Amino acid sequence: MENYPKDIYTEPEPDVNTLAHLGPLTGMAGIWTGTRGLDINPKADGPEKQAFIEHMELQPIDAQTNGPQLFYGLRYHTRIVKPDDVETFHDQVGYWLWEPATGNLILTLSIPRGQTAMAMGQAAPDATSFQLKAVRGSLTNGISSNPFLEHAFRTESFTITVTKHDDGTWSYEQETVLITPDRTEPFLHTDRNRLHKIGEPTPNPTAQAAAARAAKALAA
Repeated sequence: MENYPKDIYTEPEPDVNTLAHLGPLTGMAGIWTGTRGLDINPKADGPEKQAFIEHMELQPIDAQTNGPQLFYGLRYHTRIVKPDDVETFHDQVGYWLWEPATGNLILTLSIPRGQTAMAMGQAAPDATSFQLKAVRGSLTNGISSNPFLEHAFRTESFTITVTKHDDGTWSYEQETVLITPDRTEPFLHTDRNRLHKIGEPTPNPTAQAAAARAAKALAA
């Protein structure tokens, strides 16, 4: 049982500069590309290996509160294609969230094939590697799928491990445990990539407003 405060309504006053309060997510804000991704997915005749190219954007959002709970985070969108192809191979949106008071990390994800999930983990503010997990049936870090996916490609769990590297890049490894009617054993659907920065993030709206006020005051 979490040690929640009795006062569930009073909200804290967050700092306006989200980029300064991202904890283990520090350094991940911005626009990124990865050209050496690898996806291993299930097919009728066995596992298929698929190379992919990824474009990911992570932008800071204004701090979010649930009463006394406080999150700083990043809104993200990733689009993946096969090499030499323009058709979208995978599209995903969601949020990375960091709760400084508890060390909790949250990843929300939604894909346009009728599936959504929330993965959770913990990390120190200066962590350079961390892992989050979602589990089918959980009320707090669960997975929800449309009826066909629940029948044919049931997702039992989803795990993502992120590693930040000394050269400024970061990488991820994902493992999705799938149950399909034609297999007696679970299938481990894996994805991995290493991302290189190609653009800086845009400060969150309240940080931009604060900077504009400061500039105006200096000019007065």
